[in-house]
Amino acid sequence: MTVQTGVKEKSPEGAPVRPGMIRIEGATFRMGSDEHYPEEAPARSVQVDGFWIDSHPVTNRQFRAFVEATGWKTVSERPVDPALYPGVDPALLGPSSIVFVQPPRGQPLRDGEWWHYIAGADWRHPAGPRSSLEGLDDHPVVHVAWEDVAAYALWAGADLPTEAEWELASRGGLDGAAYAWGEELTPDGKHMANVWQGPFPIFNYTEDGWPRTSPVGTYPPNGYGLYDMIGNTWEWTRDFWSATNPKAPTSACCAAKNPQGGCATMSYDPAAAHLKIPRRVLKGGSHLCAPNYCRRYRPAARHAQAEDSGASHVGFRVVIRD
Repeated sequence: MTVQTGVKEKSPEGAPVRPGMIRIEGATFRMGSDEHYPEEAPARSVQVDGFWIDSHPVTNRQFRAFVEATGWKTVSERPVDPALYPGVDPALLGPSSIVFVQPPRGQPLRDGEWWHYIAGADWRHPAGPRSSLEGLDDHPVVHVAWEDVAAYALWAGADLPTEAEWELASRGGLDGAAYAWGEELTPDGKHMANVWQGPFPIFNYTEDGWPRTSPVGTYPPNGYGLYDMIGNTWEWTRDFWSATNPKAPTSACCAAKNPQGGCATMSYDPAAAHLKIPRRVLKGGSHLCAPNYCRRYRPAARHAQAEDSGASHVGFRVVIRD
């Protein structure tokens, strides 16, 4: 399917080139962390040129405008060629997507059993075929795979952020802080992002009022005026997944400039390498991240996502570079 771009001209000097974007000035900052998950290490100096970034994740309202303008069908709305997935149950290859289903209390669980491929789940039906977008226009769009977000970015005259760009923006000027707002998850008891409250995956106290996604802008912006860089939905970046380089420079004098991740073939999941599906880096955590299970509601946190898979907790935002 051919996607025509929706941005035709450059904006005047100093003005956002897409409505709702925030300018991030080029900077050298400390990327990663030595104090949390091993894939975030080592903390290292990185230099990034200036860019514009969406002030919030792409919403259902915005994504609908793209679909109406282009006729785009998302990956989860299309059947899959079985030849591309040898050995996979054909029942999983119809139009479907990955949905979090909260398991009943008291039932023994294996890791990941709360994820279900549900036929008919897609961006219009985020919890399954009987759900809808009623009341969710200003929530982040979900169930978007890499092909979908890349097509939206092309239409918008934009791109997906690199992992380094995303992390610089997420930190909001707080270089090296644990969270996008400081060193405490809930300073003075205030919820700063849409994350899971309670013992995941069994019980969510929903102290913040949102058991799933929340409207963009519900929580305070970071120091750059960006909303939902942490929690709500994971966000795609353009970097292929790779372990960080243990020999990466750690001083500003030799900071890597505008780094990007590894190559597609090195990003394959070792547990399913025969499928040869590249993985990209997700950033920011989601409403399902919890202190007892997934403390990835931090700028340094990262997660691998197969290009062919959207999910009920994965969204995106776009950037425009100078």
